[in-house]
Amino acid sequence: MLLAAAPAHAQQDALVPQSVVPPSPTEPPPGFGVAPNEARAIADRTQAVRDARREHPGLRATVAVPTAGGDPSTYQVGYFTPLERSQYGSDLRVEVVVSGLTGDVLEVWTGPQAATPLARGGEPSVGRSLNKPWVWLPLAALFMLPFIDPRRPLRLVHLDLLVLLAFGISQLYFNQGRIDVSVPLVYPLLAYLLVRALLAGFRPRPRREALVPWLPMRWLAVGLVLLVAFRVGLNVQDSTVIDVGYASTVGADRIAHGEDLYVLNDVYGDTYGPITYLAYVPFEALLPWDGSWGSVPAAHAAAVVFDLLTIIGLMLLGSTLQAGAAGRRLGLALAFAWAAYPFSLLVLQENTNDGLVAALLVFALVALRSPPGRGALLGLATAAKFAPVALAPLLASGTGERRSRSWLAFALAFVAVIFAVVLPFVPDGGLREVYDTTIGFQLGRGSPFSLWALHPSLDWLQPLLKAGAAALAVAVAFVPRRREPRQVVALAAAVIVAVQLPAPNWFYFYLAWIAPLFLAASFSAYSAAARGAESKAQPGRLV
Repeated sequence: MLLAAAPAHAQQDALVPQSVVPPSPTEPPPGFGVAPNEARAIADRTQAVRDARREHPGLRATVAVPTAGGDPSTYQVGYFTPLERSQYGSDLRVEVVVSGLTGDVLEVWTGPQAATPLARGGEPSVGRSLNKPWVWLPLAALFMLPFIDPRRPLRLVHLDLLVLLAFGISQLYFNQGRIDVSVPLVYPLLAYLLVRALLAGFRPRPRREALVPWLPMRWLAVGLVLLVAFRVGLNVQDSTVIDVGYASTVGADRIAHGEDLYVLNDVYGDTYGPITYLAYVPFEALLPWDGSWGSVPAAHAAAVVFDLLTIIGLMLLGSTLQAGAAGRRLGLALAFAWAAYPFSLLVLQENTNDGLVAALLVFALVALRSPPGRGALLGLATAAKFAPVALAPLLASGTGERRSRSWLAFALAFVAVIFAVVLPFVPDGGLREVYDTTIGFQLGRGSPFSLWALHPSLDWLQPLLKAGAAALAVAVAFVPRRREPRQVVALAAAVIVAVQLPAPNWFYFYLAWIAPLFLAASFSAYSAAARGAESKAQPGRLV
């Protein structure tokens, strides 16, 4: 080893260090022409550092060389406040990137961009080729095209699909490093999804018209096959593994080698539930992790399988929501919409573990008629990434029949699954250590990707939204007392959105949790028939 490994400071939630400290402050590492102390002196002279020192006289500096996500021939000179943490979850105030070859200052970052490299925008942006207009826009067109009825331009499903696509406007600003614009744009869209899902759950209105008004369903089937092939091909040819995928793969590696899964350290790679890591075990066994920030083929394979499972689950969910051939057509429409949705592809492009949660949530709703079945599947989702626990009251009641028996069967399966998968991984520090490394860390972390971090003046609103989400999660266990399966799906979407609104960290990956449930709630109000279906609704009216 030419460089001594050290925990990364700028991204403490990464699983393995993204930078290393040079062994000598006065000697350039092999291949470098500038020594670390020279790089620090160069960075000290930048205006941003001088300004930061005036504001924070105790500023301390570190010099490191990036091992992932940066140019390995550069120095990252970071400036930290010693005894405080910023609103963005890191005490890093300024980062200066200095060429290790020439000593030139290449980049200077302050504020949230210093603390969180993901917020800097530029290339390579999150999603890689997905961000190209000739990829994103055709996908968006395919996402809309089968469901557009030119005779009824104001029908509600058009607006639903447009809102789901409108997150792309926020993403456009995000890719430019304009999180001051991208983050606030997310919340009105989430608010629409919440209100729309609540209306579909509490006041369902059947739409006497075709969901797919003019396109033959066999075309949709062919399109689905082609979209799946395109998604898998793009994943293989041009995708990356973000730290979420690394963490999941390395957790699986730890399990396979009999090592503790939850350990308190400065790396925070063990912030998920054990199901996340267990789900990656077979992929890591077939495609072992090599111990570096390499391609991590296991993460690619897992993401593709989770995506395919979500597609299969949506096809099955159609038959849960509508009977017979209509259910099969609805399932096909849901699967097609998911495969064409750019933000479901974003999860696949970054090889995150959010596809696992999407698949488990969909299958929990597929099992809606079985209290123990949906209890077990929601238990798996909860033991993967925790937040799905908010759906427990709703799914305990299901459609409202035989409520006491349903609650008991659901609760037994739900609790049994969680205990079965969590207890084997409890470390010597007990459940408290598990909590500290997972839920405790997630609740306490800061992030620039939330309205609450960017605008602390809105802190008063966040607790109200949390209380509202908790109240909604409990209320839907009782109201409405009897409900159709599509109402349960709509209320599930509403609860997931309500939980995400006050979250201290929100990112586009979480749309994979919302989109399948929201699409099912929206689509199931329509007839799944295609071509020639007649409607009594008036053209031009919002229906």
